[in-house]
Amino acid sequence: MSDANGRLRIKDLAEEDRPREKMLAKGPLSLSDAELVAILIGSGNQECSAVELAQQILSDEGYNLNTLGKRSISYFKKYKGIGEAKAVAITAALELGRRRSVAEPPKRSSIRTSNDIFQLFYRYLCDLTHEELWVAFLTGSLKVIEKKRVSEGVQNSTGGCVNKIIKAAIEATCSGIILCHNHPSGNLTPSLQDDNLTSTLSRAAQLVDMKLIDHLIISDNHYYSYADENRLDNGK
Repeated sequence: MSDANGRLRIKDLAEEDRPREKMLAKGPLSLSDAELVAILIGSGNQECSAVELAQQILSDEGYNLNTLGKRSISYFKKYKGIGEAKAVAITAALELGRRRSVAEPPKRSSIRTSNDIFQLFYRYLCDLTHEELWVAFLTGSLKVIEKKRVSEGVQNSTGGCVNKIIKAAIEATCSGIILCHNHPSGNLTPSLQDDNLTSTLSRAAQLVDMKLIDHLIISDNHYYSYADENRLDNGK
């Protein structure tokens, strides 16, 4: 059956195929990504049901929720049957998922490898479409004291950025500093500006008896580590 406009409704599906009823009966883990999105959508359009519309949206993103989470409200509104309210609901749900990830406690209390650094910052940078520079301050035993965002957008003043980081590092009474920023383009090759920032901060840290542990550039599930590439000058 369908509604007056010829649209197939979720309630017209067999009960075991209705996402909402399926979640109540079997729990959220029993639902596919498309079925979860369909619950947010509620109804489809004249050509397809909510589940089919959700499958279309996911298919256009390669069934990658990470990519889907970067889409805007206006992007979702381009789909027939997705108005402002539904687009807002989808975007809000994806944002809640991101915030849940951010709210989770760190898996490690200390930093030993570049992958530890990647895990520490990935949740803050993975969905951004602009560059952000973050810093972490560590104890002598490489335990994280604090992490904070230093700048948003491409950093134009290396000197000003380094001064800001060193001032915060002194206030945190740390022994080690870690830098991390993202490349939304997906290209992990360090820029000349990245190199200048790394070398300048490394030298400045030595002057106040601190050490630059690493500088990571991340993009989706990959990263570039200055330490792994032996490109840190720590006075050795």
